[in-house]
Amino acid sequence: MATESSESEEEGKIRGGNDKLIIDDDLREMGKNAAWSVSSCKPGNGVTTLRDDNLETYWQSDGLQPHLINIQFQKKVKLQLVVLYVDFKLDESYTPSKISIRAGDGFHNLKEIKSVELVKPTGWVCLSLSGTDPRETFVNTFMLQIAILSNHLNGRDTHIRQIKVYGPRPNPIPHQPFQFTSMEFLTYATLR
Repeated sequence: MATESSESEEEGKIRGGNDKLIIDDDLREMGKNAAWSVSSCKPGNGVTTLRDDNLETYWQSDGLQPHLINIQFQKKVKLQLVVLYVDFKLDESYTPSKISIRAGDGFHNLKEIKSVELVKPTGWVCLSLSGTDPRETFVNTFMLQIAILSNHLNGRDTHIRQIKVYGPRPNPIPHQPFQFTSMEFLTYATLR
């Protein structure tokens, strides 16, 4: 999987973050296939700033907590990892401290699948969607919702600089241990 932030499983707390985003080759970014929406935003700091690949811009909520980020897919997808870029040094009381991740078919049946507490995070924070059972390596869902339940220093609004969502990379040939990279190799992949 990806490089994990230091996480204490029994407490559900994540400390720190990573300066560089390092993701395994067997994962692919799925956010580009989704419709993104937020519960509120300040003018100029909307949902597009979450996906612009610029760490200087950020989404800023505007209103009462919880602040919600909704990620909806047209078809059911497998999701394995949510990665956030947050910066306590720059954002202080705007930095999220408690986050809940929910999944479901739509707004009507979302269920919490992960709840974490961030302790002064700076950098990329990786949140695995794997369950407690080792066979549960991903979540199969139409919708993912990230709820910011509270901020550091009792802040009201929140800043999140980037969000990326990863799922397993599909293998083009079932039961094939490796992936071919060209069409020519694919034509000779099977024997008659």
